[in-house]
Amino acid sequence: MSKTRVAVLFGGRSPEHDVSIVSGLQALNALDSSKYDGFPVYVAGDGAWFTGDALRNRASYIPDEEARRGLTRVDLDLSAGKGLLIPRGKTGLFAKKPEPIEFDVALLAFHGKIGEDGQMQGVFETANVPYTGARTLASAVLMDKAITKRAFAGRGIGMLPDVVVSRPATGLMPDKAGLEAALRNITFPVIVKPAHLGSSIGVARAEDVDTVRQVLPGIFKFDTHAIIEPFVENLVEYNVAVRREKGEIVTSAIERPKRETDLLDFKTKYMSGGSKKTGGGKQPGASSQGMLSLTRDINPELPAAMENTIRQWATEAFDAVNGTGAPRIDFLSNERTGEVWLNEVNPCPGSFGYFLWEAAAKPVLFTALLDQLIEEAKACHRAAQLPSDPTPADARLFKR
Repeated sequence: MSKTRVAVLFGGRSPEHDVSIVSGLQALNALDSSKYDGFPVYVAGDGAWFTGDALRNRASYIPDEEARRGLTRVDLDLSAGKGLLIPRGKTGLFAKKPEPIEFDVALLAFHGKIGEDGQMQGVFETANVPYTGARTLASAVLMDKAITKRAFAGRGIGMLPDVVVSRPATGLMPDKAGLEAALRNITFPVIVKPAHLGSSIGVARAEDVDTVRQVLPGIFKFDTHAIIEPFVENLVEYNVAVRREKGEIVTSAIERPKRETDLLDFKTKYMSGGSKKTGGGKQPGASSQGMLSLTRDINPELPAAMENTIRQWATEAFDAVNGTGAPRIDFLSNERTGEVWLNEVNPCPGSFGYFLWEAAAKPVLFTALLDQLIEEAKACHRAAQLPSDPTPADARLFKR
């Protein structure tokens, strides 16, 4: 049998561009080579798509103009009805037309805006190509922290109250009087964070309205909205991943990040220590410079009621958006009171959260996790197919 051709896409026009490169290379490295023929597709910060063997090497990033000349720039054919990348070849009378690059499945390793938020998913829906992870609508909902809360309302999931502030029509500094009015019913101190970003980018604590106003321009530089919530005292985080297995929703190991300060620092989270290996792998416990560099407790001892609540709410959240992929769902807790709140959902977590599945009650290695995501992508694609002419007979206005 021929191998399934898998295009692993990463990078993108996102503040989380670099983290996406790490996750993409980890996934490319972990694919089962007996079943899949994987190759990298790097989406540069300016939106250009490239492929080439040099992109398999972490040392190649981020390619400058000279390095780009050694790569193949490609465009996705949106009309082919199959995975087809069209190289941008040289033009001219005697120029040889480059051969298209075919693939069967797109493995999406994007993080953040313009990649994880439904925009890339919509591109592959338009092209009618199988792709991994959350579907377009779920991706868009889950990457908006405020809309996520509205989607989960009525599900019995504990969530903190919030205020959403929009980027001003001009400039980045919000009007003080308007901000005071918006925050009149919220309790200080608060946490201010981008509504559409992850990886702890732009998150800040504020003791008063003036401080909120000072930190918002830094968020508005990268996002159109900020979400403001009460700060959780005695803060402890718990994270758990979710996916479907044979139609049933299952949860991973629970992690508790170790951190004495109130918030996770971005560079500590992604770049502290670890081996020089690209990451991921076909063996349990493989280390990386990605998510595994963060010191954490895996499967910490929790009161049975708290663990049940975390797993139940994670399952409810996944079900609420007809979830696919293997998102990681993050919770906040007051360690002293034992209160728990759902914080956010990461449709495509860093490193695909593979270490959480390796430590699950029923362990799943990264290679097997990717295998399941690819098979799910094919199944979702089959289920979404329409007739060759999707216009019903009684709605046709033109001759066929």
